[in-house]
Amino acid sequence: MKLASRTTTVCSAVLGSLLLSACGKQPPAVPANPPVAASTTAPAPAATVPTAAGSAAAPATATPAASSTAASAAAPTAAAAVATAPAKAPLTVAKVTLGDAVNAEHRISRPGSSFAASDKTLYASVATEGSSGGATLNAKWSYLEGQGQLVSSVSQSIATDGPAVTTFKVENPDLWPAGKYKVEISLDGKPVATQDFAIRKG
Repeated sequence: MKLASRTTTVCSAVLGSLLLSACGKQPPAVPANPPVAASTTAPAPAATVPTAAGSAAAPATATPAASSTAASAAAPTAAAAVATAPAKAPLTVAKVTLGDAVNAEHRISRPGSSFAASDKTLYASVATEGSSGGATLNAKWSYLEGQGQLVSSVSQSIATDGPAVTTFKVENPDLWPAGKYKVEISLDGKPVATQDFAIRKG
């Protein structure tokens, strides 16, 4: 009884194969080792961290890393170019010139350090160097004889990107008292230069 059952099973299997062959079909082959399902996660890119001497060589596909390195190197270069740009020099007073006459450009045309009592107007020309977006120059004129006396104090704003000249003046409708005088120049409230002069008698 057991033998007949096994014979029927084998015959059924053979018959099934013959029927498939007759229809031009083959039974699906079952691989011994079914393939593993492909992962949908993209492979991680190769690390661009430089390796120490004696470590494993970098992957052959290093072109993207090289481009990234070139781009990262360009950024510091541009930043270095900005950092190395020369800084503008601060405003400083280079020279003070006194006189009793100026030209059309308000520059001293007749300099001197001794003036007549009848000179109604005296000038102080202040030459500056450097740059400033807005500084304040002040000229303080003083009479030094006796207990001293402040004659005038005048301020002017200056904005410049290079050498400049700022001219101050002091006027007296009467005769100047004879004696010693000085003009003191301040930049943003700090004294930076002093020029002495005299008024002659007569």
